[in-house]
Order: sequence, then C-alpha cells, then structure tokens
Amino acid sequence: MVLAKTPSQTDVSVHSTFASGYVRNSLPRFKMPENSIPKEAAFQIINDELMLDGNPRLNLASFVTTWMEPQCNKLIMDAINKNYVDMDDYPVTTQLQNRCVNMIAHLFNAPLGDSEAAVGVGTVGSSEAIMLAGLAFKRKWQNKRKAQGKPYDKPNIVTGANVQVCWEKFARYFEVELKEVKLREGYYVMDPVKAVEIVDENTICVAAILGSTLNGEFEDVKLLNDLLVEKNKETGWDTPIHVDAASGGFIAPFLYPELEWDFRLPLVKSINVSGHKYGLVYAGIGWIIWRSKEDLPEELIFHINYLGADQPTFTLNFSKGSSQIIAQYYQLIRLGHEGYKNVMENCHENAMVLKQGLEKTGRFDIVSKDEGVPLVAFSLKDNKRHDEFKISEMLRRYGWIVPAYTMPADAQHVTVLRVVIRQDFSRTLAERLVLDIQKVVHDLDALPAKLNTKPDMENREQLKNGSVKKTAIETQREITAYWRKYVTERKTNKTQIC
Repeated sequence: MVLAKTPSQTDVSVHSTFASGYVRNSLPRFKMPENSIPKEAAFQIINDELMLDGNPRLNLASFVTTWMEPQCNKLIMDAINKNYVDMDDYPVTTQLQNRCVNMIAHLFNAPLGDSEAAVGVGTVGSSEAIMLAGLAFKRKWQNKRKAQGKPYDKPNIVTGANVQVCWEKFARYFEVELKEVKLREGYYVMDPVKAVEIVDENTICVAAILGSTLNGEFEDVKLLNDLLVEKNKETGWDTPIHVDAASGGFIAPFLYPELEWDFRLPLVKSINVSGHKYGLVYAGIGWIIWRSKEDLPEELIFHINYLGADQPTFTLNFSKGSSQIIAQYYQLIRLGHEGYKNVMENCHENAMVLKQGLEKTGRFDIVSKDEGVPLVAFSLKDNKRHDEFKISEMLRRYGWIVPAYTMPADAQHVTVLRVVIRQDFSRTLAERLVLDIQKVVHDLDALPAKLNTKPDMENREQLKNGSVKKTAIETQREITAYWRKYVTERKTNKTQIC
C-alpha cells in the first residue's frame, strides 16, 4: 500500500528552503510585511540579493580593509553588542581605546612625557575626525579674534583641490570658506608655495594631505611648515597645520621613518588617520590626535554622568560599536612595528609589480609616485579610440572594480584609472590584473573608434580652413562599412581556425 502525505507549510520550509511557500509570494520591498516569515527564509532572501554585490577583495577602488585574521574576527563578533558610549559599563573597552590613542600619538611623534597621556579620540572614520579637528581650529581662532576685538565671522581653510569630499562637507556644514589651491597637469597635489600665498588673517588652518586620494602622493608638509613659519613671523599670525593622514598615517612611519610630516614639525597641531584603511581594521574606525591639551578647546568637551559616572566626550556621534576599537588594539599589539612594516613593504612591492606590468604594455602613463600610498594611478597614452571609463567598465566582466575619474580643477582634462594595493592583494592578483587589462585593451582595439560628440582638432582646423564637414549620413555609411569589414574578417578568421 502506498501512503500519500501532503506536507505542511512548516515541513516544506524546514526541508527545502527554495520549495517552501514563501518563494511563491512576493514580499513588499518598501513597506514592512504584514506577517512574519521563517528565519531561514529571511536569511535566504537577503543572502541571494547580496550575491549580486561586488567582491570586496576585488574592489580595487577602496582603501578600506577587506580582510582580517580569524582570531580578530571572533573578537569583533564577541563585542558586536557592546555600545562603546557606555564607558562605565565597559571600562576595559575604554582602556583599550585610550591605549590606541597613546600608541598612535607616539607613532606620530607627539611631544609627550613618559607618564603624559595623549589627547585624542576614536571616531567613525576620518570624516568625523576631520570634523572634530576643524571645529577645534575654528573655535580657537574665534576665541583669539574675540579677545583681540576683531571680526570672527569669516573663517577659512586652505587646502589643495585634491582633498577628500569630507573637507567640503565640513566647510559647508560648519560655515567655513574652503580656499583651494588648483592643480595642474603633472602636479596633482597642493603646492605649498601657492597655499601659503593665499593664507590670510582669517585662515584657521592649512590642511595638508599625506596620501592623496587621486594618486597616493604625499604632500610636502615639511616645506609647508617652513614657509608658514616665515609668514607667521612676518604677519604676526599663528596659522597652524592639520595633516589629513587618512591613508598615509599608517604607511609613512614604517616605510619612510625619516620623512618629517608629523608632530616633529611645530605647526602641526592635529592629525587624523583611518584605522580602517592601512590601520588594517574593517570599516568604521578613525582616529584624531592633537599635539597637546592646549590645541583642543575645553568648551568643546562635554561631560555626562547619566550612564553611571562622569564621562568626557568630544564626538559628533553618541552611540557606536566597540568592535572596531577592539580590532584596532588587536592589530597594534599583534603586528607591532615589525608586522606593520612587513605589510606595508609587501603592499609597496606588489604596487611596483603592477606598475612595471602596465609600463611593459606601452599603453599607459603612470601618474602615481613610488613614494606614497601603495597604489597605481595610470592613464592611456592615446585615448582617441577609447577612454579610461570604457576600460573600467569592461574590467568588471572579469570581476575587477577599478575606478576611472577625472582630476579636479585645473586638470579636469586628465582622466586616470586607480588600483589601490591592500594587504590582501597578492602578487599573483597583480600579475593577473595586468593580463586582464591587456585583454580589455585588445578587445577595445578590435572595436570601431568611438564617435566624438565634439569636433576634434582636425575637424576644427578643417572648419577654420573652409572645408566641408562630413554629413551624418556620410559618417553613418563609414561606420556601416567598417562594421561589415570587421564582421567579414572575423568570419574568415574563424573559418581558417576551424
């Protein structure tokens, strides 16, 4: 005898996720559903969609860490439910943050005594760190101007046009004028001479970048400091420097220890660094360090006691996770100077492998520098037939995410591709990327030349000389003839191969 059984909805859900009833009914995407669904179903729905995201390891656009050791991953998960702001409830986590602040301050050569505590705080990335640094500079400048009986309503910051967007956010959100030094072809960082020229009595600080987002280059903070010292002597001002070391702060001390860019320079009053970049921690942690207590106005620090004890705080956020702070402490004690140096040297060597591979193709100009953040920024020597944006688009077919972008003013006509070399980008991957770029360029070479929407120099010269420009029909006929020839050749080649 054959017994038939109709399984219940619950049975189907347990035994086969994709055969269960929930897959037959659509869930609303922009409204909360009326009914609950099984946890397996919720997981599978989200997991399936996330498969369409890019692979973080192949996201060469990002400076952010995409791999950590399993032991650190466990520490992160164990602390995922700790709210860092509850310092009285999680005093050990608070101590770990303070240790990180002091370690980083010493790494940046802060003038601290043996028993003196560093002044700084963990932040949600370098964006919050820059906001806090900017607020400190603005308040100090305002207080001094008030004491002198001078206007204090038009503060400005001097930067290069290559600064990250968070500086523009600070300027707009906190009503500070951003005075940018324009770039030029072949020089894609702030020129210290030009920067000091536009400093005035309303300048609250000059922001230097240690590791430009555009090409990884370190700006000359030492020259900026020396020029600004002279200008301050001439004018009686005391314009300070902030160093945005988001990308380079965990690189320079290990690869270029003799380079003077940090608190060894007297006008450098604060430095921010991204722990989630070359600090080797997953996204969500940054650090801001001040030279001394005098550089952080006391009125910006809040004291609260409703969480159990007096707690000083200077942040834009309140609640935040403890995991990344713990992860940063893990990396600092796990790797030490030796480990960080090894990682940065490996990244630099892999960047050189990629650079040399691209140079051997004969198709690209390298616009990044060997000294700086380990990345390779490059552009086509000849972009008449196809451009960098097309290469970026076609590399996605191989899984690579390589950004293409135009430079800021006054170098907008320069377009580059950029590959950031992180800890988990091996030499094998570097060599494979070169091969895939060669394949993409070869495929693009086989396509018809791109149509220009604007007259090129030759067309402009013809128009100037009175020559008749080709009509749209004539142009279309040329394209059609080219395609016919191209398809015929492809067919012939396939026949010969067979």
